[in-house]
Amino acid sequence: MQSESDSTIRLGLIGCGTVGGALARIIHTDADRIAARTGVRLEVVGIAVRNLSADREVGVPQELLTRDAQGLVNSPTVDVIVETIGGIEPARQLVIDALKSGKPVITANKELVANCGQELFEAAATGGVDLFFEAAVAGGVPLIRVLRESLAGERIHRVMGIVNGTTNFILTKMTEEGADYADVLAEAQNLGFAEADPTADVEGGDAAAKAAIMATIAFGAKVVAGDVYQEGISQISKDDIAAASHMGHVIKLLAVAESDGEQVAVRVHPTMVSKNHPLAAVRESFNAVFLEGSEVGDLMLYGRGAGGGPTASAMLGDVISAARNLQQGVSSDIGLLSEFPVRAIDETSSAFYLQLDVEDRPGVLAAVASVFGEHGVSIQSMEQQGHGQTAHLVFITHEAREADVQSTLRELRNLEEVRDIGALIRVIAE
Repeated sequence: MQSESDSTIRLGLIGCGTVGGALARIIHTDADRIAARTGVRLEVVGIAVRNLSADREVGVPQELLTRDAQGLVNSPTVDVIVETIGGIEPARQLVIDALKSGKPVITANKELVANCGQELFEAAATGGVDLFFEAAVAGGVPLIRVLRESLAGERIHRVMGIVNGTTNFILTKMTEEGADYADVLAEAQNLGFAEADPTADVEGGDAAAKAAIMATIAFGAKVVAGDVYQEGISQISKDDIAAASHMGHVIKLLAVAESDGEQVAVRVHPTMVSKNHPLAAVRESFNAVFLEGSEVGDLMLYGRGAGGGPTASAMLGDVISAARNLQQGVSSDIGLLSEFPVRAIDETSSAFYLQLDVEDRPGVLAAVASVFGEHGVSIQSMEQQGHGQTAHLVFITHEAREADVQSTLRELRNLEEVRDIGALIRVIAE
């Protein structure tokens, strides 16, 4: 029978901010319950921090703190490394050194996994240990584990989701209160949902990194953040929100990864989602990911995508899995990644929403419609409102190739009857 000392897994935490501190608290308060349920006793034996004297919401024994992250990685008294500092360096080198030395690593670092994933996977294989990163996408939502394990044999066609809580909070407020983007962004910053510099969130960078990870795991493809086409929400107006609602849709910032078995397409952009689609009901800072598979059909995972507690919970699940594997002398690798070509955004297809302001006189609508027809873009629905000498036209197209829609836009801009072209937003049906 294994003794308690033999079953103890000693953890080294790199970082003790919101997530690292929450994880340390959970392990300290729930160690007995975790051991009873899993057979693994977890013990934090060292925490690397930048500032030893900083105030921390979670009480951490001073003797556990160190500024020497590399020393923690190299220490023979540490079995598993948990990285929560974020960014590329020094996280990349610390993680690689830990993996190559035979220490499993758990990380929530989306930027690191999205940009250096292949290098990290190879280091984990070299060390024969686990690299787990459940919390890197959608916080507490167990997406990565579902893709790696539960759906490992499933042919996934599309993964799309709301994976940035800040933008979903903003769009929810704009939808439900009719507020302007700038006003809601300021509110999100005051509430702590948005950073002082919100660029990574509102312009799609955060979601793009997560989309790259989703594509990598769902399709076994080598996808990095730079492969992901991205558009943000800063140009979405309350008029766009109102028009979408009038047409039975809501606007969400979606991360979309698709595969036809030969190519992958990965993108982030504002999307009009039918109110009948499950993703349309995801409000405020919650995240959700919708999976479409050949056998499983449609599946949605939903929950809190950020915050110390949910993120730490996801990391704790990874820690327990890595600890069990370490005791059994096994590991769970990512599998073989293939060099799938990444389809350019111009070659993807979608339905589109488009609004135009044109001269309100006979023959203009026919001229506009002929431009759509010349480029092979079929109109599904159209609404017209008159405003004196100007007519406001709103179109939703049938599914069309992005390049054809962009060619249509270029020609419309050259029509003297067209006074203004508003938002172009992709559309997801039911």
